[in-house]
Amino acid sequence: MNFASLPDRRAELDPHGAAVFDGHQSLTNVQLLSRVRMAARQLHDLGIGTGDVVALKLTNRVEFVLLLFAAWRLGATITPVNPSMTDVEVVRQLQDSGARLLVVEDGAAVVAHGVAVLGVGELYEGDVEPDQAPLLDPSALALLIYTSGTTGVPKGVMLDHANIDAMVEMGRQALEVGPADRCLLILPLFHVNGIVVSVLMPLLVGASVVIAGRFDPRTFFDLVEQERPTFFSAVPTIYSMLAALPDHVRPDTSSLRFGVCGAAPASAELLTRFEARYGFPLIEGYGLSEGTCGSTINPVAGPRRAGTVGLPFPGQEIRIVDADGGEVALGSDGEVVVRGANVMRGYLGRPDETAKVIVNGGWLRTGDVGHLDADGYLTLVGRSKDMIIRGGENIYPKEIEDVLAGDPSVLEAAVIGVADEKWGEVVVAYVQPRPGSTVDSEALKALCARSLTGYKRPTAFFVVEAIPKNAVGKIDKTSLRAGYAAHSARS
Repeated sequence: MNFASLPDRRAELDPHGAAVFDGHQSLTNVQLLSRVRMAARQLHDLGIGTGDVVALKLTNRVEFVLLLFAAWRLGATITPVNPSMTDVEVVRQLQDSGARLLVVEDGAAVVAHGVAVLGVGELYEGDVEPDQAPLLDPSALALLIYTSGTTGVPKGVMLDHANIDAMVEMGRQALEVGPADRCLLILPLFHVNGIVVSVLMPLLVGASVVIAGRFDPRTFFDLVEQERPTFFSAVPTIYSMLAALPDHVRPDTSSLRFGVCGAAPASAELLTRFEARYGFPLIEGYGLSEGTCGSTINPVAGPRRAGTVGLPFPGQEIRIVDADGGEVALGSDGEVVVRGANVMRGYLGRPDETAKVIVNGGWLRTGDVGHLDADGYLTLVGRSKDMIIRGGENIYPKEIEDVLAGDPSVLEAAVIGVADEKWGEVVVAYVQPRPGSTVDSEALKALCARSLTGYKRPTAFFVVEAIPKNAVGKIDKTSLRAGYAAHSARS
């Protein structure tokens, strides 16, 4: 599918059918096309063309979708920016991506370092002359999704139009969606899941999209009853919040066929309890930004196996390999590797890091540990040992450790994830003072507030005489986790 022309196709097939709605604006297919053409005209007037990068630092709203299609109409690339990022993080992404334009919320204070800035309220209104959407080169870059890495520096995951096309078709087949569906988007649009699964996939099949604002468990089911969606995607933290609502909350969920659960492990108990209470199944899946969102999913109609993350999406292969890359015996644990047309082109400007994760003819090393059963269902038993998942957000400790090490009183820092009932995991930091220095925890909090998005900031700081090391001199995070567990047991 040439996604640059998807609005044209929808307008031709069903001009007055519902397309997207965000609580403030409701667009039919023909209105969507008109607004996309107008946004493309404005981007062109601002000098955006083939190969340019447009950064969107926006909350969930219709304009994000308009600008996505408008940029693709010009052969440009979109890089979504988390609206809660600090100035330091935003500038780093703008510079690394080579963005030529940053679109922001009206009134937002912006430090863009030479990048042109457009307030979302300044988008052109009115009509524009009809144009013809280009037939894009499938290898043209569609999205630059930034993800943290073990080096501590976020990397731009390069997803081309072939990746997007493949993933959307895989999702369409696996989730069995069609024109009668209505998707409720509650995940942020700066995540590839929000863009691909909750916007592009339903729009491709002729379905409609309801774009929700900030998730609130107290009002979520009111929105479900009002908008009557047939499916949505969320993370385990959201399902935990909904499962914890008072017993008297008994909403009408009859419109919902399923909810997709991903981005972090969910317990079989949560999935079972949720379905029993609310009457619709949770379909657990697994994937990475590097794989354009999803690699496995439990069947919508077939057997769902709680505790697994399901079967490979159509068109993808999953293997379990040992440290040397050899395939392990069925049922044995090893690293999960993935291959398919959905696997990213690579990391922007980082060929060496790309070569480390895409190996042996296109297999993507996930860093996650799991095993396959005889029927091909994948069970995850671990993940990249240092990564923290807080409420579905991936956090790599190195980025936080580098910030803490920037304090002149800190000799060394180590960051771990610890269990949290609400978020799944939260961040805890251990710091070792420089000789003769005293660490001020309040100063470290302030430093993190200036440099890190809120979900990455440590919830606790422990000042220790020495960071423990293992036999080869690396930080012993197993020891830190055990120490934290003992501390919590005494508290």
